[in-house]
Amino acid sequence: MHELSTLIKKDMLPALGVTEPGAISFCVAKAKSYAKGELLHLNVAMNSGMYKNAFTCGIPNSKEVGNVFAAALGYVAGNPDKGLESLANVTPADNVSAQRLIDEGKITVALSGISSRIFMEATLKTTESKVLLTIRDTHTNITKIVVNGETVLETDDKDEAIDRPEAGITESDKTEEGCGITESDKTEEGCGITESNKVAEETGTTKIHSIHRYTLAELVDYINTVPLEEIEFVKEAYKVNLELFEEALKNPRTTFARQLLAMNGGEVISKDEQMTASLLCNATIEARVIGLDKPAMSITGSGAHGIIATMPLYGVYKIHGLSEEILYRATMLSYLICTYIKEYSGRLSAFCGCAIAAGTGMACGLVYLKGGTVEQMEYTLNNMASSITGMICDGGNQGCTMKGVAACDAAFRSVAFAMKGVHIDKVHGINGNTPEETMRNMGLIASPGMVGTEKTIVEIFEEKLR
Repeated sequence: MHELSTLIKKDMLPALGVTEPGAISFCVAKAKSYAKGELLHLNVAMNSGMYKNAFTCGIPNSKEVGNVFAAALGYVAGNPDKGLESLANVTPADNVSAQRLIDEGKITVALSGISSRIFMEATLKTTESKVLLTIRDTHTNITKIVVNGETVLETDDKDEAIDRPEAGITESDKTEEGCGITESDKTEEGCGITESNKVAEETGTTKIHSIHRYTLAELVDYINTVPLEEIEFVKEAYKVNLELFEEALKNPRTTFARQLLAMNGGEVISKDEQMTASLLCNATIEARVIGLDKPAMSITGSGAHGIIATMPLYGVYKIHGLSEEILYRATMLSYLICTYIKEYSGRLSAFCGCAIAAGTGMACGLVYLKGGTVEQMEYTLNNMASSITGMICDGGNQGCTMKGVAACDAAFRSVAFAMKGVHIDKVHGINGNTPEETMRNMGLIASPGMVGTEKTIVEIFEEKLR
């Protein structure tokens, strides 16, 4: 299998609700599995990206929101064997028990620092045990476990950790980690894009993620030539995301979903590409962020990224009766462009990777569906970079739906202009001399560019708690 096929296949994973509450719950549930006795206190420290993304987002099988409740539910009812779907079997009684623990002051969360690098550390104290469990870099990547002062597990960042339900990687898959930024770009906890399940090569003192060795033209060449059977796994993303979309339409808790349906003439698939795409995409995002009990297929660790990267493409495919093959190839291109940008920005940063990285990937996928050229994809990249780059991420919440609407609007207009040769010239703004430079610049706006923005967002959140 081609390394790009492997990269996406490993990264494309189901996630129940917003990824971060699921990850917090997984972290706590895994820590609890090493403990005995009655709970005295649980604290979960986390980086700003984790803290922010879970701050007010919905939780599966609960009407509650936020970090603290996700941690409490993880302790009461989390199943660590289910990874990011750890809250799949939560009951109403579990919600009552979780609230009781919070009311008793036994569950707390803390901000560990401003960083785009994923970090969580659960410190669990019971009448019989003390457990410390650390996760870094990806949402279920356990790097340290200490039980009653004895280190059960400790890996350095180059090593594969245990219990990674989101990866399933064999020893032969392990390679040296890497990132696309220099030491001077790192924030408090590191670069945020060092993942041992992705191939990297070292050049001088800078380690380059495998995808950054490709040009846009080479990515498109791969898309055109990779055997179809090697990428047919992406059809599972549509199965999962369409089930979540159907839940959005029938569940009484959604509001944007029904309005988007009305704005599309009451039809799921109309003749209006942009409205159909916005409905499919953003009804699904709403269902996810309010915590409806269906998973989304994530990419780069985010369900919303996975939704934006796929669902608008599905709308165009249905409207024009295109083949499944062209849909799957366009989807792989969308995923790859999203990943290309995210491996510069970091997985959790102050900019909205859903709109910017996944939206740009989706826009390039649209060009592919329309039979466009590499040059027209470059024009599309420039149009997207010059328009929505800088949109903030203020957590996984209902606002993600409006950000998705903006991403769809920007993508379809950027493509419409690009297909007519209309584009923002490379001399302007953050557009690079090559499409690869443009994607890199988009990522660098987030990290290190918006570290100060991240700090301000978190400070606003904390002020709201006072």
